[in-house]
Amino acid sequence: MSAAPDSQMPANQMSANWGFTFAQDYWIDAWQRTILTLDTLRQRGNTYLERTRSDAPHVLGFPFELVVDGRTLPRPVNYMLVRIVAPDGTTIDPSKPPFVVVDPRAGHGPGIGGMKHDSEIGVALASGHPCYFVGFLPEPVPGQTIEDVCTAEAHFLEVIARLHPDADGKPVTVGNCQAGWQIMMTAAIRPELFGPILLAGSPLSYWAGVRGANPMRYIGGTLGGTWLTALSGDLGHGIFDGANLVANFESLNPANTYWQKPYNLYANVDGEAHRFLDFETWWGSPVLLNANEMQWIADNLFVGNKLTSGEIHTSDGRRVDLRNIRSPIIVLCSHGDNITPPQQALGWITDLYKEDTEIVTNGQTIVYTLHQSIGHLGIFVSGKVATREHAELASCMEMIDLLPPGLYEAVISEVDGETANSELIHGKYLFRLEARSLGDIRALGGNDAEDDQRFATVARVSEINHGLYATFARPTVTVAAGAQSADMARQMHPNRMRFAMFSDRNPAMAPIEALAESVRADRKPVAADNPLLALEQMASSMITTWWESYRVARDAMTEAAFVTTYGSPWLQAMVGLAAPNGSTRPHRRIERDLAREAMAAHAEAELETRFEVGGLPAAVARAVIHVRQPQGSVDERGFRVLQALRKLQPANRRLGAGEVKALFRNQYLLLRLDEGRAVAAIPHLLPDDEALRRTGWQAIRDVLLASGPLPEEGQRRLRHIAELFGESPSDA
Repeated sequence: MSAAPDSQMPANQMSANWGFTFAQDYWIDAWQRTILTLDTLRQRGNTYLERTRSDAPHVLGFPFELVVDGRTLPRPVNYMLVRIVAPDGTTIDPSKPPFVVVDPRAGHGPGIGGMKHDSEIGVALASGHPCYFVGFLPEPVPGQTIEDVCTAEAHFLEVIARLHPDADGKPVTVGNCQAGWQIMMTAAIRPELFGPILLAGSPLSYWAGVRGANPMRYIGGTLGGTWLTALSGDLGHGIFDGANLVANFESLNPANTYWQKPYNLYANVDGEAHRFLDFETWWGSPVLLNANEMQWIADNLFVGNKLTSGEIHTSDGRRVDLRNIRSPIIVLCSHGDNITPPQQALGWITDLYKEDTEIVTNGQTIVYTLHQSIGHLGIFVSGKVATREHAELASCMEMIDLLPPGLYEAVISEVDGETANSELIHGKYLFRLEARSLGDIRALGGNDAEDDQRFATVARVSEINHGLYATFARPTVTVAAGAQSADMARQMHPNRMRFAMFSDRNPAMAPIEALAESVRADRKPVAADNPLLALEQMASSMITTWWESYRVARDAMTEAAFVTTYGSPWLQAMVGLAAPNGSTRPHRRIERDLAREAMAAHAEAELETRFEVGGLPAAVARAVIHVRQPQGSVDERGFRVLQALRKLQPANRRLGAGEVKALFRNQYLLLRLDEGRAVAAIPHLLPDDEALRRTGWQAIRDVLLASGPLPEEGQRRLRHIAELFGESPSDA
């Protein structure tokens, strides 16, 4: 008897056949994904081994030319300055200030700032700026110090300035993560070399944070200070392995490290492999530091937090004082960054200054922008951040350079159909700067006096433990740890072994390449609605949740142990930090600089003589600032008009970028000193030539109205300015 057609097949038999089919489809797909995942790990391992044999491994996605080899300097270092070769079709404007991207030497190799087309380097080139990159070799020069690196970076900027004599401004320097604090130190020592400084995810205030959110700042306390750093350097025969820093970063998010990242590769291996390999090429190439470099970083920054308190000095006795920096400082940070939270990226401002007026008096311009969710690496790796935050900052850097002293927040919003004069806006986002106060920084959260006392106790305990280790244990460790054993320990580090073990060096991986080719030729992805696939995804979510629960519990216990241990009055008294009356000591603050205060007083006295000095350019700048001041904001549209007006001037009469910056700064300070007197003096600045006065008035209107209609107070001020220029108030 012939078999019944499918439509007449019994329901139980149809269910069995269907069940066999979806199970078979799933297991075929799972097997194929396993092979493809292993092949991806094999490629990663081979890349790792290849890079260990390279003299200068990097992940830069742009061609470049070597400009300066840091090993040839009087104080040699393993840093290099290279010039980025602009891609075909990219026009570089020699009048624009060059961009210098400095990559972090925080365990990983160089190139992350220019790994993709949409990157910090990419957006700088697209904006027409000449571009340079500062990277480093995997091994340090014996004996090099952090100060040597700062000296080398200063030399790099001197070379760049000589190569671009026609640039309308000093180099713009971008410091990613660790490179940020290093650049800030260099700028504090050699402020005359720098144009605007952009800090991307850079920690400067190491004790800062909020309870329950920033566990990395507790590591120094949980380890008993920096004696383990010293031990690691001694076991490494004078070398500190950057793989340890990578491991610290990974420990912050165990769910991602131990499950989400590998599972994401396995689950989406057909489309994820390329991206995974690109990132792991950078992430999986740890570099080395001299032990004394890492010890300096741990003692002075991570645990000591000495940068913002002015306790760091150069070898010739100069204090590294961040208040010395004369260039605009732009800080890019994110609430989603668990390595450099906003408090650590911005806390240095409140460490240096108690009052808003101090920022202005000191002549510093500080701009910050807060992303809501992007993680630490995304700040300088994500294409979305590059095409939005970095692109806008790059295109508006000259505008930032003109800002008068003070604190501002950069607000970036999408352009819509109702945006006035949208043709003046670069790209699809509007870049706006809004005046802020120190209260806005404090509102982000931070330590109270008791917390600062706890971290100060950690620093003191660290000094004691480090001293005990150096006295009693170091002599034995250094005798036992030789170069060969140190090198073997580095090769056996888990962060290296997990790469090498899947490479072709492992005989067990020999059949994987051929199997992967066979799988790709006959790939059978499972249907998205397969119930076993749904079970797999459910299991993955449960594993992720478990790891997240573990992280939350671990971080809570770490914080509780830290707070309890280092908040103990007994321990604080034992290390000499308890005040006589039992209260906490006041917050450490940088010392007064009498020379700077004298210079500020002299500058203010000189301002008194300049109310009626400067002619028409001063009158125009003063009027623009006066009318805009109540709004507390400015956007790129007015600056575009100002640029266009400046370019209309004959070249021999056109003010240079430095002169324009000084002009706006001085007019702002005059208005701040005595606004009524400054405005009343405007007629004394105007020329007798009526045509010139009208040209100046038209420039004021064009700049101020480029951003759309003024608010009522702005309109009132503009009408008053019209009268001072001899124009009808109705023209305003």
